[in-house]
Amino acid sequence: MSYIPLSLYTIALLGAALTLLSFRNMSSQTTVQFGSQPAIISVKSSDESEELESASIRELVEAKCPSLFKPFKPVWWLCNGHLQTVHCVTGDFSKIDPLQYNRTYLRLVDGGTLGLDFAPAVADESKVKPDTPIIVVQHGLTGGSYEPYVRAIVKPACTPVEEGGLGYRVVVVNFRGCAGTPITSQQLYSAGHTDDLRQALAYLEHRYPSAPLLGLGYSLGANVLTRYIAEEGENSRLISGCALACPWDLEENNHSLLNSFLGTQVYQKGMGGNLQRLVRKHQESLLIDPEHRVAKAVPGVLALKKPTLAEFDEAFTRIAGGSAPTFPFPDADAYYRWASSHKVLKDVRVPFLAINATDDPVVHKVPMSASDNPYVTMVLTGGGGHLGWFQSGDGITSRWFTEPVLEWMKLTEALVLPSKLRNPPSTYVDEEGFVCEQGRPHLGSKVIPGGGIVDGNGGEAGALQGL
Repeated sequence: MSYIPLSLYTIALLGAALTLLSFRNMSSQTTVQFGSQPAIISVKSSDESEELESASIRELVEAKCPSLFKPFKPVWWLCNGHLQTVHCVTGDFSKIDPLQYNRTYLRLVDGGTLGLDFAPAVADESKVKPDTPIIVVQHGLTGGSYEPYVRAIVKPACTPVEEGGLGYRVVVVNFRGCAGTPITSQQLYSAGHTDDLRQALAYLEHRYPSAPLLGLGYSLGANVLTRYIAEEGENSRLISGCALACPWDLEENNHSLLNSFLGTQVYQKGMGGNLQRLVRKHQESLLIDPEHRVAKAVPGVLALKKPTLAEFDEAFTRIAGGSAPTFPFPDADAYYRWASSHKVLKDVRVPFLAINATDDPVVHKVPMSASDNPYVTMVLTGGGGHLGWFQSGDGITSRWFTEPVLEWMKLTEALVLPSKLRNPPSTYVDEEGFVCEQGRPHLGSKVIPGGGIVDGNGGEAGALQGL
């Protein structure tokens, strides 16, 4: 378990205390906004029947996702966004939603490696039906499958139906270098680089061709998920998406953080410090070719003293966060403008749910209009912080988002999309064993040795959880 440095923790609590007086005036109201003409979609009427019912996304969400409209009521001792967010970092969640994963390593065509963590962690594939729905998860900034906010969905989603769960398969796609995944090429990841997710999805659809793929992203991972779905449009391998605490306009939200003491000294430095630790841990791999642009950036980023996220992005992400020719960018702001997801919401062509909180100290601007996209449902809760949403329940602190997200997954798993909204490129296996997409020979993945059962309740040594 990692803990935020005492000085930063104290600063955060002092800042949170300043908002306690406004607690009584906090709105717990949840705002749910649909497009002016919500898309008409078809879903199976029941698990046992192939009959279809067609209705607008609004009508289906109102009928099938009732908990989405319930107000968020924070547990009394986490009564504002700062406290909710700090608890994500400092809380002990080791006994909440415990689980194990079965890891598969994918080697990518560019030499990089992804760690795919499967739940339930069964060795015998016959125990899970081949058409079982799969929730594909993208974690936050420097997290992984072990994150408590990830387990809050994974645990009930992969629990058998007879035990009260959904009985789904879940796959967490760990970014390069995260959650014990090695870095094996001179490239990191970023909020806008979608090719790693694209390659993981092609592999999953090749491995489980009859299973519907449902997308779920948290924070930075939500931004990646949103961009992938928007970029692919009608070719998306994901039949639906759900984004929690997406940062949307990266330039504006980063600048907003830098304009406040808490934003700079707590949140920006917490995120920047985590990323710097990630580079330090994997510097040997990043320095393999000393003439590579990424290798040349490593000494500078490691020399930074307690860097903010903006300083890290200026020194490293704009250079190493993706492949050429998109990378490098001239400065961090150019990278932020390119990577932001708010401007691509108009291109989403599958049912998409986004949930943010009004008091999120990291995300200040949320595009509630979603460009009036008929496929998008935007939700804004009256509190919850950044990836918090802690509420009281059954004697423990639970997360408000668990129930509505599971309801959304259950609804969209039953989707029957017309062919024009389900036309991803076909896959093939090349002569070297890489699963590739037609028309994208520069992308592909294949399983490599390693992996196996991993502990889903641990974390990265020295890194702050909850980010």
